[in-house]
Amino acid sequence: MSLCAVAQGLLTFYLIGSKPIYPVIGLLFTSTLGIYNFSILISKPRQPEKSPYRRIRWFFAHYTLMVTLTIVSLLSLVPLFFLISTASKLLLIFLAILSFGYGLPLFTIGDQKFGLRNIPGLKLFMIVLVWTMSSALLPVLESQAVHLVTISMRDTTILLAKRFLFIGALAIPFDIRDLFEDKQSGLKTIPVAWGEKNAYLFCQLLLAGYAVLLFLFRNNGFNTDFWALTTTAILTGWLIFKSKWEKNEYYYFFYMDGVLILQYVFVLIFSRLSVYL
Repeated sequence: MSLCAVAQGLLTFYLIGSKPIYPVIGLLFTSTLGIYNFSILISKPRQPEKSPYRRIRWFFAHYTLMVTLTIVSLLSLVPLFFLISTASKLLLIFLAILSFGYGLPLFTIGDQKFGLRNIPGLKLFMIVLVWTMSSALLPVLESQAVHLVTISMRDTTILLAKRFLFIGALAIPFDIRDLFEDKQSGLKTIPVAWGEKNAYLFCQLLLAGYAVLLFLFRNNGFNTDFWALTTTAILTGWLIFKSKWEKNEYYYFFYMDGVLILQYVFVLIFSRLSVYL
């Protein structure tokens, strides 16, 4: 997931015509690693060795290593934090509050404690918002702060909207995978509320909206970036239809999340091919 975050940050730098800013890349990698590990640690099941999820069994079988990586990752955010602009700092503080509040049991009703993720409809929105703001808005803010590029409010809005739609389309199948578990725990996700079939169709609708925004971004029309990202959107739509909740969980982590890396790889390949064609 950390590599996915880095790839999405690099994709943003590429699309806005900016050189990569390495403190931002470092923040994306370490924050994603630290927060994802932290969320697993605080949701540790009573008997992790008997968890139905292989990643959970592996994680807690290497408990000391994962705790060490989590601490190192979170501590490394401190020096990186002071290398970015004030606007980026404020954005990161906001995202940190959302990220830690996502899993922490901040609220209590009777004897039951719950976090922001348990509020109906909020789980998916928070995940997509944090990914969009960190991988799209953060690189834009920092690139403009150091005067590497100027991007209009219109194009910034389109960039954020299309990233939001794409990440949303990718996130919903994970809720479909957890459909039975979410029903038992009372989480009101889109698949729980709308049903599995409608959730799949909604993913395709989000990807269609994403393709439209690709065409509008910077008025580039049908350029190489459009075809590269549309190709990955079509592949994503196919993977979503192929995904079922019964599938091996690594289908989601390798193929579905791998599309986030593939997007950046494809824009590089298509841009190189356009030079020779």
